[in-house]
Amino acid sequence: MKRFLLSLTILLAAVALTACSQKAKWNHEQKKAMRENLRQYRDMIYLQDLTDPEFLIFSDSVTGDIEAIYPVYTTFIEMDGAQDTVDMFVLTAIVEELDADAHNMRHIYPYRYLVSEGILPDRLTHEQQRDFYRCLAQKVNGSFYSMEQFLMAIVSDTTSHSKMKQLQSECANDLFDWVIEVEEVDIVPAN
Repeated sequence: MKRFLLSLTILLAAVALTACSQKAKWNHEQKKAMRENLRQYRDMIYLQDLTDPEFLIFSDSVTGDIEAIYPVYTTFIEMDGAQDTVDMFVLTAIVEELDADAHNMRHIYPYRYLVSEGILPDRLTHEQQRDFYRCLAQKVNGSFYSMEQFLMAIVSDTTSHSKMKQLQSECANDLFDWVIEVEEVDIVPAN
């Protein structure tokens, strides 16, 4: 009898664990809702240059990462700071992609943006653009020892004289004899 009760207890525990694990997974509609939520990030400079299939892969990856940490969808959506958590997962995914392949520079600094900033000449061929981004990636890898340093350079890129603009100018000059002069601006505090 003890053996039967022990076997029955183990069987019920296994059924309960299986039922809970199946219930905990996000269903198709919940994953779809999260992907729709991630569309708002499409305007970020790194993500706006992705093609639709690339963005779908990116959003599926972020959704999968969130689901792995928060297996119960309703608990995740109802928790305080859920949107902040999504922000963190999106930024983490971007950093991981940049860390994996520095050639993703074209997503951070799209060609049309660099032309409008006067960094690159207009009408470069795809091969010339690839050469520029390859050069920029090599300079970034040689200049920054960590992803944190690189991200800080991107953040400070809004100043008139930045490390990233300097690296871009060097590559443009090396490849296309395109000389860019960067003016330094002195900020004087108002009295």
